[in-house]
Amino acid sequence: MRQATTMLTIDTTRQGLVDVTQPILRWTHDQHLTEGLLTVFCQHTSASLLIQENAALEVRTDLEAYFARIAPESREYEHDDEGPDDMPAHLRTALTQVQLTIPLIAGRLALGTWQGLYLFEHRRRPHRRTLALHVIGD
Repeated sequence: MRQATTMLTIDTTRQGLVDVTQPILRWTHDQHLTEGLLTVFCQHTSASLLIQENAALEVRTDLEAYFARIAPESREYEHDDEGPDDMPAHLRTALTQVQLTIPLIAGRLALGTWQGLYLFEHRRRPHRRTLALHVIGD
């Protein structure tokens, strides 16, 4: 049994879904494991992770619009230290997840045909986000 870890830095340019599939696939492949488990952990409280469809751009657009409706920007939140998008970012993170676990089977992540890995940036301004990757297996 072997394991490996790394920190992956993602620079976001705007609020919304950022496809992080390829850098995660590359790093996992470079570990030369055939069977195991990958964990991806987002070290932030105003960004999150999703496994979602990677084919139709409209899926991402609709997801972003949905989260804007259920956790709208507002000056009515008590927590607004960094502006009106601060507390909605925390709510959106609470409604999604900051950790993903994906099986590694026959040297490949067991993602479905139309699945991609996404960092969901919940703040409007650009940020530098850090994802911790950990793979364990043979």
